[in-house]
Order: sequence, then structure tokens, then C-alpha cells
Amino acid sequence: MTIRTGLPAAAMIISLVGACGRDAPAANRERVSAQSPAERTPVYVAEVVAEWPHDAGAFTQGLQWFDGRLFESTGQEGRSNIREVDLRTGRVIRKHDIPAPYFGEGIVLLGDDLYQITWQSGIGFVYDWKSFTRKREFKYEGEGWGLTSDGRSVIMSNGSSEIVYRDPTTFAITRRLVATDNGQPVSKLNELEWIKGEIWANVWESDQIARIDPATGKVTGWVDLAGLLPAADRHGNEDVLNGIAYDTVNDRIFVTGKNWAKLYEIKLRKRS
Repeated sequence: MTIRTGLPAAAMIISLVGACGRDAPAANRERVSAQSPAERTPVYVAEVVAEWPHDAGAFTQGLQWFDGRLFESTGQEGRSNIREVDLRTGRVIRKHDIPAPYFGEGIVLLGDDLYQITWQSGIGFVYDWKSFTRKREFKYEGEGWGLTSDGRSVIMSNGSSEIVYRDPTTFAITRRLVATDNGQPVSKLNELEWIKGEIWANVWESDQIARIDPATGKVTGWVDLAGLLPAADRHGNEDVLNGIAYDTVNDRIFVTGKNWAKLYEIKLRKRS
């Protein structure tokens, strides 16, 4: 584990381009020039508190901190699995492979159950989180991308601007929510995490995380992580930023990306 302390401010703070940056969602970029500073959605600066090794072969689709442990779901047909990971070493403690043709996507733990969805198969799985024993399957229409939970419902994204709440027993939709930023839909919502009463969502093919009010669907802030993975830690096979986990006991936020060699703990402050 590497703890970053005493570094120059430029090294500690990830420079954010915010809503008008090169990786901001297109709808947000088009609106920002016409908005006054007071109207613009807040942008947050990320400070890297600590960094740990991450399996560079893990095509990260879901990340979850639960019971003091780190869980991860990986994708790619024939290479998908769920796993428990040692945070400090990045070592895979145990895993359960998902056979082809399934392409693993998001996971969430709720009670004794670990839920996993798949990309285009319309089938999800429920496991006993302690043993990774498969308990049952469920079906849904459309694509599966990210999962999280508010402690009552399973909350799911499908790559659009829509977020759906599902009954954890039947997986039936109980509520629909559309994510918007200043009235415009925010699409490509991917991996999800419930953090302090907000839904955080990776926006696919960008370095941004949207902070979404679950009551209204409005984006209350953007976390821009452009440049989070430095050149020194790149191996040439990295894919996009994806993966958010929250440690509720110790108030820690973890992020990583597909095939990244590092996982980061970050803290935020609003950009002045």
C-alpha cells in the first residue's frame, strides 16, 4: 500500500475540467457556456488518500465494500467472475467464474445475497455472499450495467439515463428514475454506488462520476477523475474508469478502472 502524504498540492489534487472539460458528457458541455456560475452544476476535486495494487487483468464491472471486505465483478465473455479481493495486496482471495456466453456486469450485496447482472443475456444471479454458492436466477428485459442498493431495493442502470428500482425478491421494477443535469438527460450511466443518500454513477467512456439525487434524478455534482491513473502506473491495456465502492464504517471512497493496475481511495472538495 502506498499512502500519499506531504506531496505538493499539484500531485495531491487531480485537476478537474468539470462540466466544460474534454471528457464531460456532451450535453453538459453544450450547456455550460450559456450558464452563469451560479447555475452550473458543482464540480469536485479529488485528493488521492491512498493507492493499492489492482489486478490489471480484471475488466472491472462492479465494486462493493461489505462487511470489511472488497468484492468485485469482472466482465468479458468466458472471463467473467465474482471475486473477493485483498485490498492491501490486490490478491484474489476467492472467486466464482461465470461461464460463456454470460458477460458479467454490476454486483450489489443486500442481506445475505450477492446480486450479479449480465450485459445482454437478460439473466442475473443471486449468490450466498459468504460462500459464492448460486441460490437462484432472475430475468429482466434490456441490458444490465450497474447495481447498487439503498438497503431496501436493488437499483440498476442499463447504459441509458434511466435508473430502475427493483424488488430484491422478484426483481420486478418498482420505480423508474431519469438522471438529468440542468434538465437534460445524462446517458451512459454505468457502475453505481449508494453514498450518503446519493447514487453515484460512472458515466461510460468518460472520466466523470455523476452524483444523483435519488428523489429527483437531478445531478447534484460531478466528480471528474481525469488523470487519476498516472503514466507511471499504466501498462498499455487499460480501459475506462469504472468501479466505485464505499466503506460506510470508515467513510472511505474507492475507485478504479477496467484493467487498471491501481485502486484508489479518494476524498473530495468542491472546486472553488
